[in-house]
Amino acid sequence: MRLILNVIWLVLGGLWLALGYFLAGIVFCVLIVTIPFGIAAFRIGVYALWPFGKTVIDKPTSGVGSLLGNVLWLLLAGIWLAIGHVVSAFAMAITIIGIPLAVANLKMIPVSLMPLGKQIVDVDHVGYP
Repeated sequence: MRLILNVIWLVLGGLWLALGYFLAGIVFCVLIVTIPFGIAAFRIGVYALWPFGKTVIDKPTSGVGSLLGNVLWLLLAGIWLAIGHVVSAFAMAITIIGIPLAVANLKMIPVSLMPLGKQIVDVDHVGYP
């Protein structure tokens, strides 16, 4: 079932969302200071390509630096990426088959707003069904 949902996701909007993250990653990697933001954008971009079967958890080693970085991320890119997820969720929720995709879009909003200090793992490794 995850494979089917991931393929539908990729075709109906996941590719465009991932391209948005990859564009943000390229822009952030231009300056040396913002390279951690670029790495986070690339990591979430890969997650945006194939989200079913993965989940986001808090990284236990994150601290104040990731909190401050998240505030900066929110101002520079997070709000725009979150808006992209909301628009995509509304578009996907129009059809019945798109409702699970819209829910997945909405679940990605918190990590698009504050990606530092988060880790993307397979759901099999955290005990989810």
